[in-house]
Amino acid sequence: MLFPPAPAARVSPRVVVTGCGLVTPLGVGMAANAEGFRTGRTAFRAVTAFDVSRQRVRTAAPVELPDALPATALAPKAARRLDRAGAMLLWAAHEATQQARWDQQNKAAFVVGTTGGGMSLGEAYYRTALENPLTGRQQPTRTLGYQAYRQTALVAQACELRGPVTVIANACASGANAVGHAWELLRTGRAERVLAAGYDAISQLIFAGFDSLQALSPTRCRPFDAQRDGLALGEGAAALALETLASAEARGAEIFAEIVGYGAATDLHHLTQPQPQGNAAVATMTEACRVAGLEPRDIDYVNAHGTGTVLNDSAEAAAITRWAGAAAAQLAVSSTKAGIGHLLGAAGAVEAVVCVLALRGQWLPPMLATQAPDPACGFRLVTQPAAARLENVLTNSFGFGGANASVILRRWT
Repeated sequence: MLFPPAPAARVSPRVVVTGCGLVTPLGVGMAANAEGFRTGRTAFRAVTAFDVSRQRVRTAAPVELPDALPATALAPKAARRLDRAGAMLLWAAHEATQQARWDQQNKAAFVVGTTGGGMSLGEAYYRTALENPLTGRQQPTRTLGYQAYRQTALVAQACELRGPVTVIANACASGANAVGHAWELLRTGRAERVLAAGYDAISQLIFAGFDSLQALSPTRCRPFDAQRDGLALGEGAAALALETLASAEARGAEIFAEIVGYGAATDLHHLTQPQPQGNAAVATMTEACRVAGLEPRDIDYVNAHGTGTVLNDSAEAAAITRWAGAAAAQLAVSSTKAGIGHLLGAAGAVEAVVCVLALRGQWLPPMLATQAPDPACGFRLVTQPAAARLENVLTNSFGFGGANASVILRRWT
């Protein structure tokens, strides 16, 4: 009896980065940020956007946006519906799509991670309702604009992204999940090009919420320092133009890096606290390596979630040390939150772009404030600017509710 031949194993397309956009407290644009991350510059200052006189902490890392938005396909009336967070997303998305040189006829998908979305519009709605409950002026616009999808849809329209739009709200893993979901869309053949992004802005509600949890540092954000006492909040946005290698090569696009692995897991331990041994973090790093066909010894640098809180850093230190095993002692690890604070839903996407910068420049982002490493760290902390030979780097993002995600990027040669 003759049997038909077994079907050939499907080979997943390779996924490359052909454009990046970056907005952080260090500046607007890739060029404005690269040197700051390379040298470990910090961007913390007094909060002036809202009243913090009754808060225990009064500093953060805000973004200084240009007075005008970049020229896009968005009509002026529609552009006025963007809140501050949406404007950051537009700047990042515009830079990434311009670098990628995507033609507008391509139906590129758009995947965005955020936590607060248009929170400032929600706050404005609430204040107006309290101060002048009989007025309806601009309240419907605020109600609609408050929804993250509305801000994202406006940015998609501005950048002429004609594919499906997806918003991921998964706490502080949102930005990394957006990058990972975009990567999976491309690897499974459901898209040829995807813009992956993350964005969030500091709002009074978010700031007061973290302060009420006593999670904010009253001194300095010092990830993995034995004397660390909390995180610092920042804001920003990042976007990565992702496409299949075949698509990029067919049009002769410049390739910035390759995404080779992604893992996600949930630990179901506590609403705000990580599982102490970092079990889900170990699972995400292990899965990202498995998909990439790499071992921990093949990873040259880990961009840690590293918030600077006592519980997060101890759990992540345990997870990285256990995951890396014998390779831990030589592994370089740092957290860029030491310079720009925790960007919440934007963090994973921003840190992925920082990894692209590090791979292209062959340097390690330092944490200058960290001077007394926690003994739990079985790896090498980067506390001073340093050049390094980087081939594969891994970035971690962990969020409330036990959300964990890891992404691996490879240098393009």
